[in-house]
Amino acid sequence: MRSEMTHWERMRAALRGEETDRPPICLWHHWPVKDQAADSLAAAIIEWQREYDCDLVKHAPAGSYVVEDWGGQTTYIPENDRGLGIRTITRRAITATEQWPRLAQLDVNRGHLAMQLEAVRLVAEALGDSVPVLQTVFSPLNTAPKLAGDRAFADMRRHPDLFKQGLQIIAETTARFALASLQAGAHGLFFVAPCNRRLYSEAEYRKFGEPYDRIILETARPEAEILVLLAQGEEVMFDLVADYPIDALNWHDRTAGPSLQEAQERFSGLLMGGIDERGTLFNGPPEAIRAEVHDAVTQTQGRRLLVGPGGAPPVATPAEHFRVARLAVEEVEGTNPRSI
Repeated sequence: MRSEMTHWERMRAALRGEETDRPPICLWHHWPVKDQAADSLAAAIIEWQREYDCDLVKHAPAGSYVVEDWGGQTTYIPENDRGLGIRTITRRAITATEQWPRLAQLDVNRGHLAMQLEAVRLVAEALGDSVPVLQTVFSPLNTAPKLAGDRAFADMRRHPDLFKQGLQIIAETTARFALASLQAGAHGLFFVAPCNRRLYSEAEYRKFGEPYDRIILETARPEAEILVLLAQGEEVMFDLVADYPIDALNWHDRTAGPSLQEAQERFSGLLMGGIDERGTLFNGPPEAIRAEVHDAVTQTQGRRLLVGPGGAPPVATPAEHFRVARLAVEEVEGTNPRSI
């Protein structure tokens, strides 16, 4: 086994299911307030990577960036964010059913979308080709409720034709943004999909989710080296999205399942997980964090594994807990621990 791979070598080997010198790892969280300007968001992500030296950089914009150019308004209210750094939407862009087909085909080089492109460009420029950088993009079924609130679910069921016209516009705009992100320097996408049964039936997701998800992923696929999908929620439709044109799957393996070991039998790509971000990573103690990382390696025999959280960790997670997780992958048998 090689004693030291580069981040790219380690990630590419893991994606192929080959042996690595140690398991790759990705750690991240949101950056409230800093995520409202390209330079401050980029600086936070660059500093994070230089501190923790991860094998994959998840570009972490505010999830509300998708609504602002369509007329949504947001603000950061800490007591509303569940500790995750999520902005509160204070004005919905869609307040009537007939507005879905009238959504604009946005110019992704203007407004808030352009700011996100500039931020990812700055990150990619600063880090060079030392590590893969993924832009975060959202399923149209994630964006639609941000635009319309609960109306989105009602319109989906009562006015499906109008709702689907809106989803098509969202998907096409998101696909253009994804391509522009890759052209700006991102190496791939971190695609967030709300494919869970607490929001949608499987039939609904196959009708209103999958076709529009695929527009984005299939548009990006020829230009992207790595496509990671985050399956949101506690009752995910794992097998549905396992068939998407993606390289890696991320989900709450610790709290919702399937386990990493079970998932290896159901998905042929890279598995991202192993760390309970809102439980163990946030609360500790360090021994428990280390134990989860080592157990993830045991479950997968260290193959096709990217160690990471199952979703966004709380922004108040102690820095020492992230450091413990990062060092834990160096402690796997057969590797040489080193300080960072």
